Formats: sequence, structure tokens, C-alpha cells
Amino acid sequence: MANAALETRRKAALARGVGVLTDHYAIRAENTELWDADGNRLLDFASGIAVLNTGHRHPKVVAAVEAQLAAFTHTCHQVVPYEPYVRLAERLNAAAPGDFAKKSVFVTTGAEALENAVKIARAHTGRSAVITFQGGFHGRTFMTMAMTGKVAPYKIGFGPLMGEVFHAPYPYAQHGVSVDDSFRALEKLFKADVDPARVAAIVFEPVQGEGGFLPAPKEFVTRLRALCDRHGIVLIADEVQTGFARTGTVFAMEQHEAAADLITVAKSLGGGFPIAGVVGRAEIMDAPIPGGLGGTYGGNPLAVAAANAVLDVIEEERLCERAVELGGRLKAHLGRLAAIVPELVEIRGPGFMVAAEFAAADGSPATDLVNRIRLEALARGLLLLTCGIHGNVIRFLAPLTIPEAQFDEAMAILAEACRAATATAGSKETVDA
Repeated sequence: MANAALETRRKAALARGVGVLTDHYAIRAENTELWDADGNRLLDFASGIAVLNTGHRHPKVVAAVEAQLAAFTHTCHQVVPYEPYVRLAERLNAAAPGDFAKKSVFVTTGAEALENAVKIARAHTGRSAVITFQGGFHGRTFMTMAMTGKVAPYKIGFGPLMGEVFHAPYPYAQHGVSVDDSFRALEKLFKADVDPARVAAIVFEPVQGEGGFLPAPKEFVTRLRALCDRHGIVLIADEVQTGFARTGTVFAMEQHEAAADLITVAKSLGGGFPIAGVVGRAEIMDAPIPGGLGGTYGGNPLAVAAANAVLDVIEEERLCERAVELGGRLKAHLGRLAAIVPELVEIRGPGFMVAAEFAAADGSPATDLVNRIRLEALARGLLLLTCGIHGNVIRFLAPLTIPEAQFDEAMAILAEACRAATATAGSKETVDA
């Protein structure tokens, strides 16, 4: 079989550290559908880890890239600039929340965006320390690896990490951490570990992604804003996974009363093409001297063309509204499953950034059950991802452009997968949702 042969070649050729979730090798894809080397069809509820809000190969994105390909593919914007880069920056500046003048810069990956956001905050404040939150994910580079609030697999074996990065508990009441708990921990940090006058930035995810799709409480964000204002700290919202209509608004921060100083973006901005960036307060963005920001491939013309098309699609196809509708339907389906799968203890997330958490009767994470559900779903043609510190959360990241028939098909497969997984576990319950 072609997949098996390719898997043998992969294991011989690729570094072990590049983890791979499945042994399905993609040969083509369209919107929510993906076909592998053996001709198997998968419904893609992973979207390349939240990259494909507009689906695989959206016609408008493809047309924009083809047009750019016919013109030029690379000049390096720092050497010979081009108008689409400027236009994309103008559009993001206008769309990002916050009643103040904004500027942007484009890079290539989400981790690179976080690295640059920290550089900008340090240049603006003249300070060095950074505070992030437990369970958060910000990347695999040395700075972002230190910022990430999870050890396995991201930090194992890499030796001393970047200094002056501190972690506080992220609030989530169902996990026993209140907003007050988080702020008490921050005050302890300021007393025991780092003077707030040395802190350049506090970085948080409006909805923690790898941490389990945990939405930040509104009070938490408002109090973070006040804390940063009090101490002259730059507030950075990591919207790499939440951005571009996934949560029901273009930016998840639109759902909060407080605005961040800087927002990092990536993933679905490019519709499958590698682009990332930082958008934020003009006076903060202008802190680095000319040449302090950028990169050879940052704002590549093909990716910029794709990103401008993605913004068009979000508006024209009303994908924010679509996310709210799809999320409501998914939560309703999961609610029916929860009535007869007692391990499904919580359904959460804004818009179509929805997760289901599973736990045993004693409250311990049902990690094995979640993995069985994922594998049973994959065997039936539905690609799912897990997340959470304990790996006991299923996250749903289908394209916002998913056709109705395929959404219904996926829900039927999910019910079958739950039935099979609970039967394997010895459950006497029958799943019929």
C-alpha cells in the first residue's frame, strides 16, 4: 500500500522529533475533504491545526495566488517592497480591536510572530522579563519554548531555556483556578521572582489552544489590562489560533472590553500559505529601529496574496456568523452525546472553536478514552485532534466553509466512534445521538 511505503520512507528519512499524528499521506484536498495515497477520503476536522478556516484550496485564495505567481514570487519586501503587503497591513490595522493608531509587520510563522512581539515590547519598554500562563502554547523556538506553559513534548531534552520568562496559573473555574487565584499568583511573582518594573510584556491566549480550548474570562482580561497599565507593561494577545473568524469574530479580542497593545497572528490568515505577523499600537510597533524587524521570507508575495483573499472570503461569505451557527450545532450534538457518555464532562469554546473534555467518574482525565475515540473516528474517515495538558480534550477545527452534508456526516461518524470507543472500554451504554 502506498501509505505504508511512504511511512517506511518517512521513518528512515525524517528526524524523530518531527511527530506525525497519522499514517495517511495526503495527495489532494478540497474544502473539508482530504484524500490519501491509498485513495481513502477523510473529513478534515483538524484544518492543519486551525490553518484552514476557509477550507482547503478555496477558489478565491487559489485564484489570488495564481495571479501573484504570474507576476512575481519573491523580492524580499525589505529590498523591493510591494503594494499588497502594505494593503494587508492597512486592513489588519483597521480590523484589529482598539481605539488607537496601529501598525503591522509580517513574518512567516506563529512562533516568529511571538518572538517579534517580545522584541517589540522589549524595545518599547527597555525591560526584559516576560510573563505567560501555564498550559499556554506559543511555539517551539527557544524564546517561545520558554514561554510555552507545557513541558512534554516541547521542552524535553533542550537544556536551559531563555531566562526571565515566568508562568502564572491560567484561570479556569472548572479546573479549580479562579481569576482571583491567577492574580494572587501574579502578585506573588512580583514579590518573590520579578519586579514588575522589569516586566516588558504579559502574553496570553484569549482562548488557550493546546491548553484545551479554555476561554479567558472577561474579568481576567479586563484586570490584566489594568495591571499592565498600572505597571507600564505591554499586553500581548496571542491570536495565532483564535484569529480570523474561528471564534465568531475576526479577532477573539473583539469579545472583550479591553484591548491588547499587540496581537500576534498566523495560521488561518494565509489560508494554507505561511504568513504571520504582529499588529498593534503604532508607538509601540515603531520602537525597534529600521532593520530590527523583518526577515527574508516575511510577507512573501504569494502568502500576502492569499491573506488578502482570506479577508475577502471572511467578509463575503459571512464566516463570523457561520462560525457561530456551526458552533451552536456542534455543541447541541455534543450535548446529546454527553447525555449518554458520562465521561464527556464539558463542552466549551466560542464560535466554531469548540472542545469536548472527558473525565472518569473520579474526576481524573479520561486520556485513553479520548485517544480511542480519535482513532475510531480516523478509521471511519474523520480526522480529529486532541489537546489539553492531559490530552483528554477533543478539539474541533473543521473549516468554516464545511458543506452541510459533510457536517452531518462527521457528526454521525463521531457518534459511531464514541460507541465503539466506549464499547472497547467495557461500557454498557449505547451511544445513539
